Amino acid sequence: MNFAEKVRQLRKDKKMPQIDLAQAIGVTSRTIQLYESGKSLPRYRETYRKLAEVLSCDVNVLLIADSEVTDKEGNDVFISEAAAQYGSRGKRQAEKLIEEVSGCFAGGELSEEDKDEMMKAIQDAYWIAKKNNQKYAPKKSQ
Repeated sequence: MNFAEKVRQLRKDKKMPQIDLAQAIGVTSRTIQLYESGKSLPRYRETYRKLAEVLSCDVNVLLIADSEVTDKEGNDVFISEAAAQYGSRGKRQAEKLIEEVSGCFAGGELSEEDKDEMMKAIQDAYWIAKKNNQKYAPKKSQ
């Protein structure tokens, strides 16, 4: 089930009209229509959080599609995890990594599946590098 289907199903389960959901999260009813039709995704992590709160589900339920994270959503999850673990500097590094790697795909001949796999591999490499670099970072005095 993708994001659009999940939002639509969760909203219907709560017997909530689109207009009520829109007002609850601070967007227009047209935005909810676009989400539910699959033509648009929230731009901000905060919007996912508000949707999850109003629809009474975990935010990861909305972010994970068909047991795998889709490209944009996966990048958002990666960036938010980097921010949670390494603060604003980690967030900036993750955003820059995504931006630079995405630029490598422009005009290329890789399939979407190959691009997704490549992006996942690079994200995995980021986590390994961060973990390995921790042992060399100076310890803060307490």
